[in-house]
Amino acid sequence: MRIVGDGFLGRNLAAAFGARFPDVTALACGVSSTAATAPAEYDREAQALYDALDDCARDGRRLLFFSTASFAMYGFRDEEAAETDPVRPPNTYGRHKLALESVVRSSGTEYLILRLSHVVGGHQRPHQLLPTLVRSVAAHEVTVHQGAHRDLLDVRDLLHAVGRLLQDGVSGEVLNVASGVPQPVESIVAAIERRLGTRARHIRRPGPPAVTRASLRRLRRFVPDFRATPEEAYLETLLDAYLPYYTGLSRA
Repeated sequence: MRIVGDGFLGRNLAAAFGARFPDVTALACGVSSTAATAPAEYDREAQALYDALDDCARDGRRLLFFSTASFAMYGFRDEEAAETDPVRPPNTYGRHKLALESVVRSSGTEYLILRLSHVVGGHQRPHQLLPTLVRSVAAHEVTVHQGAHRDLLDVRDLLHAVGRLLQDGVSGEVLNVASGVPQPVESIVAAIERRLGTRARHIRRPGPPAVTRASLRRLRRFVPDFRATPEEAYLETLLDAYLPYYTGLSRA
């Protein structure tokens, strides 16, 4: 696999696949925060995509492009969000990802687009959600937006899905890849506190229920064994696996 980018996703892809899938280019150098506003960040990702598409067209390669299955694409809704649903992304990040998806689909290059929720795991950057919460709890003060939920996806589940999809030659698809279990942020904070043996001061920001639930029906047609961990244990399994790593980040 040819990987463009050496951040969180890029390093995990490299460790998982190495020289496998030599005909695939994975673009793993995108804007890393849904709150990003600097035009230069979006311009860099767009140019990296254009360059990768040119390389794929020249060398006959398949492009693996990572988009978003978060609020930034689907907004908050009561029902599950499917890939074929009409979307009106509510912020710059979501509109940018949707525009790049369109570039990929119209490029004439063989592609696979994966819309990801909030992926967590080793090599994660300190500013991302779970490291930020761990750092805040460790500092004994955390801001919690009441009603807010986040779908946390174990990077190991993402890598399992990527491996199966590429092995089976799936292309021309846009697929959600998420846990399907949006977690209340208050529950995430409480679980971190239990593991760290501490209690932080909670600064609560009131708000309505805010949930984005991505449909996994299409993904499971291609990867029937996706996400084997039971829903009720998913958050605990994530924290058992990665809290030591995030605790290290909080000390950095």
